[in-house]
Amino acid sequence: MFLQSLWLMVTLFILMAAAMGVATFIEHDSGSNTARILVYNSWWFEGLMVLFVVNFFSNIKRYALTYRTKLPVLLVHLSLVLIILGAFISRYYGFEGLMSIREGQRTREMLIDKAHLNVTIEKPVGDKLIKQSLSKPLLLSQQTPIHNSFSIETHVDNQRIEIEYLKFIENANNVLLNDEMGENYLKIVSVINGKKQDIYIKEGEVVAVQNGKFALNRPTKDAVNFLIRNESLFLLSPFNGSVLNMASQESHAVTKDRITPLALKALYTINEMQFVVPEELKKGTLTIESNNVSGNTTDDALQLKIKIATHEKVITVFGNKQKIGVPITELVGGYKFTISYGGIPHSLPFNIELQKFKADKYPGTTNSYAGFRSDVQVSDPENIFEAAIFMNHVLDYKGYRFFQASFHPDEQGTILAVNHDRVGTWVTYIGYFSLFLGLLMILFSKHTRFGIITNQLRILEQKSSKKFVVCLFLFSLGYGHAQKDSLPHKEVQQKLDSIVLKHRVPEQLAMKFGSLVIQDIDGRMMPINTFSSEILRKISKQDHYLDLNSDQVLISMIQFPELWYNIPLIYVKQDNDSLRSVLGVKGIDKHISLSNFFKEDGSYKLSKFVNTAYMSAVPNQFEKDFIEVDQRVNLFYNNLSGAVLKLFPVPNDPNNKWIAPTDLQQHLIPSKDSLFISQIIPLYASSLNEAQNQHNYDESNFLLNTIEKYQLKYGAGVRPSDSQIKAEIAYNKYDIFKKLFSWYLYAGVLMLISALLFMFQKNKILSTLVFISKALIYVCFFLHSLGLVMRWYVSGHAPWSDAYESIIYISWATMLFGLILGRKSKLTLAVTSFVVSMILMVAHWNWLDPSIANLQPVLNSYWLMIHVAIIVASYGPFAIGMILGFLSLVLMTFLHKNNHEILKLNIKKLLLINESALTIGLVLLTIGNFLGAMWANESWGRYWAWDPKETWALISILLYALIIHLRLLPKLKSKWLFATVSVIAFYSILMTYFGVNFYLSGLHSYAKGDNIVTPGFVYYSLAIIIVVAILAYRKQLKYKL
Repeated sequence: MFLQSLWLMVTLFILMAAAMGVATFIEHDSGSNTARILVYNSWWFEGLMVLFVVNFFSNIKRYALTYRTKLPVLLVHLSLVLIILGAFISRYYGFEGLMSIREGQRTREMLIDKAHLNVTIEKPVGDKLIKQSLSKPLLLSQQTPIHNSFSIETHVDNQRIEIEYLKFIENANNVLLNDEMGENYLKIVSVINGKKQDIYIKEGEVVAVQNGKFALNRPTKDAVNFLIRNESLFLLSPFNGSVLNMASQESHAVTKDRITPLALKALYTINEMQFVVPEELKKGTLTIESNNVSGNTTDDALQLKIKIATHEKVITVFGNKQKIGVPITELVGGYKFTISYGGIPHSLPFNIELQKFKADKYPGTTNSYAGFRSDVQVSDPENIFEAAIFMNHVLDYKGYRFFQASFHPDEQGTILAVNHDRVGTWVTYIGYFSLFLGLLMILFSKHTRFGIITNQLRILEQKSSKKFVVCLFLFSLGYGHAQKDSLPHKEVQQKLDSIVLKHRVPEQLAMKFGSLVIQDIDGRMMPINTFSSEILRKISKQDHYLDLNSDQVLISMIQFPELWYNIPLIYVKQDNDSLRSVLGVKGIDKHISLSNFFKEDGSYKLSKFVNTAYMSAVPNQFEKDFIEVDQRVNLFYNNLSGAVLKLFPVPNDPNNKWIAPTDLQQHLIPSKDSLFISQIIPLYASSLNEAQNQHNYDESNFLLNTIEKYQLKYGAGVRPSDSQIKAEIAYNKYDIFKKLFSWYLYAGVLMLISALLFMFQKNKILSTLVFISKALIYVCFFLHSLGLVMRWYVSGHAPWSDAYESIIYISWATMLFGLILGRKSKLTLAVTSFVVSMILMVAHWNWLDPSIANLQPVLNSYWLMIHVAIIVASYGPFAIGMILGFLSLVLMTFLHKNNHEILKLNIKKLLLINESALTIGLVLLTIGNFLGAMWANESWGRYWAWDPKETWALISILLYALIIHLRLLPKLKSKWLFATVSVIAFYSILMTYFGVNFYLSGLHSYAKGDNIVTPGFVYYSLAIIIVVAILAYRKQLKYKL
């Protein structure tokens, strides 16, 4: 009975969700290995999954799930069992790793992505050599010493041998402590794969490194030997090489097998080894410490104790799973031990040859990649064929799947991710597709809970049409819309402003200038209209100056850069007294001129402060403010100097680079074109000055046409089409999403008031108001949809690839489901319109950048359109469920003896719509999350990696699944409880979207080590919900809802 208990089900839901939530924070604070050891890979976590499966099978008969009408529910639960089974197969029978190949090279070796301890034990017995090899996979973390503990026991030549774990140190560094009684040590700084590594050699020892060996006062064949003669150091190399004196830059040859004095602080290059000896021998004691630097790539250290009879020895091996461990050799009790720690190679049954690696970059950039691909040849005795591997395009052969993971910095080699998990993947995929089918059947079957709710709502609609609500409760919805701040007007500024206004160009000419194409720093091609609005918004946090639009402002800056040097345009927080003090500026004006940032001698006033801020690993708020203002100053300065006006394509440039006139000296451009680029902007500025006196802009228009012809001549390959340029300018002009915020709000409030009054007194006027407000909401939704389509067309990708786009898409999806569910409830449509307006308000807060940007290669995929569209759309129904749940609690607080019957009817109706919304949201979130797993598997070979984003999405799935299952327990079948948890559960959605992005680290995270402070509204909203829930609970007890 215990395994069949629904209380066990509830407990499992809560335990699983809590464990995963805690694990995401453990991963952020202590690393992924710690989270896997303590939670994800633990026996008890797997036990919870097994109990889930057992609990489900135990309830099949109890709830008659084998009946035909219950087939969708049965299919959903059986699919989850298949997914768990597939995960079990993948974890215990699949493996993955990396393969690095240079162009023209062939290999069949991959590196398994799991650290191993490898031990070889040898002992000569007579004329024979007894040899035994052991390999143990390890998952270790410095924060889990108890869980790390292990020992290996074996017998060689009838002798018991034990290797015991002592200590694990992450990002380990050797540190030499000065000790006059200690041993002699020599410090070597070795350069391996472009990374420096400190190596300490004790006198009489040999140390192996990745490309060779070092020995100190112990002559060793094939090792670079350091010899001590009369307290001086000498070098004996088995190979020819060179030595570079870094002070004088003089280079000398190193001749093999010849003893020469060792040069300190000189760079030696010997047989692919590069190293520097920075100092003389030192006496000391060597210890190992963790440097605790996040993201550090130094090796980890594993300390072990070897026991043989009465012999014991403590050893330390270095390595990590990303490379093959370098072995060390030790003699203990007559046995020779060769021990290494790190990744292990695995041989494929075929060869892979990299024929060509190609990296595509966005136009004019050096490290902004649009995509990359590897052209390879696969060969074995049975087959030879060629294939291309690039992002979202994999190679499958003989059970192995290859993905484009990364590439070498010089773009002459590729790094492929390799996965071998055919069975686990297919079992999981079958589970996914069965789950998708079952969830969709739940929405469309008449016999499921969703179908029953739909029928109940139809009946309630008929009942409510025959009744009048005899109570009216008032909602006060305050809305304060801050007017756009215009820049401060001071007496000294009036003359500057009058000059700007007097010489502003007509809007038609500015529009023509705005239609020219420019290349931004990330390689995106855009009309100047977009560029100018982005520049002005970033500098001043406004989209205009006085009566000038952004194009007119940019033209004015080209005409009168000295004038704008003195105009207060740079945004500074009003409460930033420390910055104002440094600048010597009084008052609380939001904007400061560029001239205020420089002293009379031309030195930069913020120099000392920003240098300190940029060097800080985790900047505090004071330093962040200085960095933000410094970025605005630099942007404004570069704009006035013309350095950002990349209007001119470099003729025949292979990467389609466009330049500003200030970049001419960096490029070899034919003299005729060079002269044109250098003179056309000054000529244009001069023509404007003359045109404003003569009121004739023909010459200015002619010069703009000339620039456009030059762009078409040399840059047509990357220039957007005329229709795209016009569409983007129209998109900027109408700024539809910013306007929709207030339009949705007005329409929603009008409908809410009208609907409430209509419930109290039905008449034609109120009915007309409800119809008008409903029509306005439909018009807003049409414009919302049109805006998304325009952004899609302009950007060239689906409009849900960054924070701003995803929020405007969430608002669209919320409104879509509000329209669908609102057919049965006017209040539902009204509150949905209000919620959408709030979401759009958040989208236009200052911390979100509405700019259109280029896509990262992995996001340029059809999987993005499917996965992100569905998973983000699910937030809409959950938002509706949250607001309907809160509205139901508010209605409960108004219950009294004269209205409780009628209010109960309305509460029941709202909660049924709420349950429908949560069901739709759960279906979409589940399908979207597992489609994301399929995208990950098709992109980089791993369908589940416990990334915080996918983990919190799974937590949300568990919580909402629990809410929907609560009705199965009589003691928890409460309208009040359902309404309350539907509100509180929405915080898991907020955590999934905002919290993961800004609190945690992972593939989906925007956090970069900042100490994020929880917004105050979280606490305030929780307090309000708790108060309303308590009041509602007292009323529901009294009137027995």
